[in-house]
Amino acid sequence: MANQKDDIETEELIKRTAKKLFFEEGKFNATTQEIADSAGVNRTLINYYFRSRDNLFNLVFEDAIKSEEELRETILNSDMPFKQKIEAYIEASINQAIEYPYLETYIVSKINEGVFYKEEKDWDCFFDKFFNELKNEIKKGNVEEIEPIQFVLNIASLISFPLAVRPLFQSTMKISDEDFDRIISERKEIIMKMVFKN
Repeated sequence: MANQKDDIETEELIKRTAKKLFFEEGKFNATTQEIADSAGVNRTLINYYFRSRDNLFNLVFEDAIKSEEELRETILNSDMPFKQKIEAYIEASINQAIEYPYLETYIVSKINEGVFYKEEKDWDCFFDKFFNELKNEIKKGNVEEIEPIQFVLNIASLISFPLAVRPLFQSTMKISDEDFDRIISERKEIIMKMVFKN
């Protein structure tokens, strides 16, 4: 049992290290040797646990997407009032972006390479519930009349776009990591004012 426990711990250590290199440091092209060195393990262990660097990359990518899906489901499928639900989702997304500043960029880069997270879950019930809640907010006058999918695209774009192009913004506008984190932290209030009338 001890060996099995050690195996699980080593495998998780390698995945955590890869996640840190990709999402915290933006080292998307980190080699197997770099990951092994950062994790403090022998490079052969990466092949032992994951068979190849690509398999490790894909697993980390799928974990990242799954984590985002679980975050969205937990908050947006909760019984919180609609406005509070959106606010909590924006805040959680921003907190994750501050912890892993290159996560969105990495996800976009992997999608552009044709790598997709295959999910079994049927989201129809979720979106039916969410869209009905949105329609009620529109009827109450809290949200401008808008097609539900446009509302979702607005929220996703207002959160994700600045994160996905963070390196470009920081480079061209000479913004430090600390300043960019502050700017991103202020996004919640700005987005809420844009999508809610009161």
